[in-house]
Amino acid sequence: MYGVCGCCGALRPRYKRLVDNIFPEDPEDGLVKTNMEKLTFYALSAPEKLDRIGAYLSERLIRDVGRHRYGYVCIAMEALDQLLMACHCQSINLFVESFLKMVAKLLESEKPNLQILGTNSFVKFANIEEDTPSYHRSYDFFVSRFSEMCHSGHDDLEIKTKIRMSGIKGLQGVVRKTVNDELQANIWDPQHMDKIVPSLLFNLQHVEEAESRSPSPLQAPEKEKENPAELAERCLRELLGRAAFGNIKNAIKPVLIHLDNHSLWEPKVFAIRCFKIIMYSIQPQHSHLVIQQLLSHLDANSRSAATVRAGIVEVLSEAAVIAATGSVGPTVLEMFNTLLRQLRLSIDYALTGSYDGAVSLGTKIIKEHEECMFQEAVIKTIGSFASTLPIYQRSEVILFIMSKVPLPSLHHPMETGRTGENRNRLTQIMLLKSLLQVSTGFQCNNMMSALPSNFLDRLLSTALMEDAEIRLFVLEILISFIDRHGNRHKFSTISTLSDISVLKLKVDKCSRQDTVFMKKHSQQLYRHIYLSCKEETNMQKHYEALYGLLALISIELANEEVVVDLIRLVLAVQDVAQVNEENLPVYNRCALYALGAAYLNLISQLTTVPAFCQHIREVIETRKKEAPYLLPEDVFVERPRLSQNLDGVVIEFLFRQSKISEVLGGSGYNSDRLCLPYIPQLTDEDRLSKRKSIGETISLQVEVESRNSPEKEERVPAEEITYETLKKAIVDSVAVEEQERERRRQVVEKFQKAPFEEIAAHCGARASLLQSKLNQIFEITIRPPPSPSGTITAAYGQPQNHSIPVYEMKFPDLCVY
Repeated sequence: MYGVCGCCGALRPRYKRLVDNIFPEDPEDGLVKTNMEKLTFYALSAPEKLDRIGAYLSERLIRDVGRHRYGYVCIAMEALDQLLMACHCQSINLFVESFLKMVAKLLESEKPNLQILGTNSFVKFANIEEDTPSYHRSYDFFVSRFSEMCHSGHDDLEIKTKIRMSGIKGLQGVVRKTVNDELQANIWDPQHMDKIVPSLLFNLQHVEEAESRSPSPLQAPEKEKENPAELAERCLRELLGRAAFGNIKNAIKPVLIHLDNHSLWEPKVFAIRCFKIIMYSIQPQHSHLVIQQLLSHLDANSRSAATVRAGIVEVLSEAAVIAATGSVGPTVLEMFNTLLRQLRLSIDYALTGSYDGAVSLGTKIIKEHEECMFQEAVIKTIGSFASTLPIYQRSEVILFIMSKVPLPSLHHPMETGRTGENRNRLTQIMLLKSLLQVSTGFQCNNMMSALPSNFLDRLLSTALMEDAEIRLFVLEILISFIDRHGNRHKFSTISTLSDISVLKLKVDKCSRQDTVFMKKHSQQLYRHIYLSCKEETNMQKHYEALYGLLALISIELANEEVVVDLIRLVLAVQDVAQVNEENLPVYNRCALYALGAAYLNLISQLTTVPAFCQHIREVIETRKKEAPYLLPEDVFVERPRLSQNLDGVVIEFLFRQSKISEVLGGSGYNSDRLCLPYIPQLTDEDRLSKRKSIGETISLQVEVESRNSPEKEERVPAEEITYETLKKAIVDSVAVEEQERERRRQVVEKFQKAPFEEIAAHCGARASLLQSKLNQIFEITIRPPPSPSGTITAAYGQPQNHSIPVYEMKFPDLCVY
């Protein structure tokens, strides 16, 4: 009976007859639209039949696929699409199951056209907002299949491009369908992200290949629409833009793994492009999560090749700059801490030549130039990221970096040995380079905040080290902090301009806070400038930096007192070159003369005192005629023109302190202070930072004090302090301390063990002695004053003073008012 009904069309169910009627005799005629409208009306009128319609359509499609009747397959998918668009009833879930089953059947086919057809239908379905939730639907197959299509390697380039684009569209549809539906399978799970993200990156990576094979410029617009790379980028941006706080990590980790597996850190162009897409796509408040992922990945690759680590750092730099415009949060110091740790590891790798500290047969040999490249990348990253931070965070970073610099002090012991010394030096240089990058462009109106005491003390102690490169970095750092109006480049060349107005200096009045700063730290700054000028290893760059520092202090932080002190300082530097007790080379002495001429020429024009300017110009003109080797134009050039005999420098070539004091005193400056020669105060910091021994430092200090004392002609020559003298003094002091310690021990032991009567008698004797002394004092204090009328003779022929009341005293006439 049932078989007979199946053969007779009139006895078949109505939904089957309606479905059969949409298929034409010839598949090339396409879908029968009138019959399709009847089927749609029937599905809307009887929603309970929708699942049966879907099942029957699925049965027909599977049969047509098996029989290679692809025309009818296309008609069936078109009918399914129209039914999906029209029907949104509660019973659509069962129909969707049939639909997804047919789409999966098409995607499993080897025919590219069927794969593309199934993908297009799925994308249409993904754009439909369903009214009823689904609790059991799974998209695992579609994620896997679409990801596989994204990696298509078809021989025909055009077909391969279409398949890859279909795969990307399919992944985009899966994301849209599942990302906002909490009842669906979580698309952010690692098992899905590990397929979706690499598939998109794979197509994004081959953008150059697609562009290189573009047939002609005339077809370019059409090809741009069919470019998988652009479509992959849009899909990746959409995916990341939908990511919530807890899903960022799962989305970023596959990116890092993909870049590792395909060695894409070394060219770093693609890696930077990927993370720019990521940083601009995610929500700004999630930026710090990406930074944390990159920092963790950098730590995980601590033993990777330097080129790989450099690529990660470059990407981190780009990402951090973008993140700084949003919310970086607590990752600021974490980022700098990680970078500084990697910097120190790189220094160790460069010194040891291996990642394990010892070279063995299985150890990978490290190339020193690659480590240098990595270190420069780290320093650049530190500077670029710090430049985007607000002032308060930048100040914290500056203090943080300075605290990492190894200094020769009791609280920061230095490593010993040849390797330790090299490590200390390289670490100091790299950290100071980083500090210079951070300080560049640092704009702070208050120098007390920009250069706090704990930071300035550590920085200036570094300025006294032997290494010339380290000293130069310290000078450049100070210049970066002090230069707040962009005048630094105007003093890059040392010269004696007759008119400094051509420099177009930006001069501002010294604020009250800066005045307080100079009162507190000026002598410290002057002392380090003075000692830096006396270094034998100074080169032209050092003198240019010293000149820039002096000039910027005069412009940014100068008041009347500061100007006077700076002039005294420069005149003291001139005395160093003239007396030459340090046995400086000829170039250094000429450089000091030239430095003094350039600075005094500048400060004389800044003070605008005519007599002062006239004296400075006279000395400069005299030098130009008779001693050009004392001017910067002949000294600070590629081939300096020097004089081998500087002992015959006459007074006409020198700037005279008495003359300057006279001309400035007449203009209201403190002439008494100008007359005093500048004497630096030597501290323990010098002994810790310099190569000199304690004996040499103390002897130098004694000599300086004795030489600059006004009474040096009348003073007895100071005793020479030698090693034996110091040894004797140390031994004597130790002996005195031992005696005092022994006496205290005996006193304590006596009070602990002696009988009470003995202790009482001892204390009573001391009390009696004290009382007798007090009586003598009281007797002297209360003795009556001598009589103004003379003395009287008491018994035994001894004279005795007799006190007369004041009202009976006879005063001379001159004392009467």
